[in-house]
Amino acid sequence: MVNINENIRFLRKQKGLTQEQFAEKVGIKRSVVGAYEEGRASPPLETLLKMAELFQITADDFISKNLSKGEEASPIGAGGNSPKFKVLSITVDKDDNENIELVPQKASAGYLNGFADPEYIEELPRFQLPVLPKNATYRAFEISGDSMLPLESGTIIIGQYLESSNDIKNGKTYVLVTSKEGVVYKRVFNYLKDNGKLYLVSDNSVYTPYEIQGSEVLEIWEAKAFISFKFPDDGKSSELSLEKLTQIVLELQQEVVKLKDR
Repeated sequence: MVNINENIRFLRKQKGLTQEQFAEKVGIKRSVVGAYEEGRASPPLETLLKMAELFQITADDFISKNLSKGEEASPIGAGGNSPKFKVLSITVDKDDNENIELVPQKASAGYLNGFADPEYIEELPRFQLPVLPKNATYRAFEISGDSMLPLESGTIIIGQYLESSNDIKNGKTYVLVTSKEGVVYKRVFNYLKDNGKLYLVSDNSVYTPYEIQGSEVLEIWEAKAFISFKFPDDGKSSELSLEKLTQIVLELQQEVVKLKDR
């Protein structure tokens, strides 16, 4: 049971639960959860089974696999060929707070092969953004191209991890990691229940919308914020706004002169 303390802490955070909330669901005290996660105590069989049921994984995998290091666990009742329970690879800082890993443009192709590899994730740049809610996992992706104007190439999209494609809401923007298209940032419409497909739309109407199979999606990140090094008053737009501002100032000056003359 060498992995049990790490698995409890890891999966509790994946569920977005505080120690207090987790303790209430399992029927134990919060201080006991702390003892389990720090390795000062081990849960009895009855409690362990409750935890495994809460996380919807087999008790055997809960005990024997190190899920925080990227090992996969079988869902309860799964046979040998059943799909695996998705465990997301993450990194944390010295205070055990989750980092936001950044996937630069040049790393997008590599991310498609390494997104489930903890060692690959460890090599990505990482940062903290305290203003984001703490009960979720975030990742940052640098977009390329002009398909999502006015967000330009080089903009960094910060996405919140979604466990299920069924949680996709029509018209919202998402970063999708897909087996065929790679990493894409699009406005998504969910038709999975109708025909098993997602409809991807660019904000730049020059680009034609297209469909992908839901089975092609490997990860889903709902866009929550963006970082851009291009200010909205740069270029031609700033000249226009400056021209308008100059005109307003001139008109005000003329009004002041008229008032003085009176």
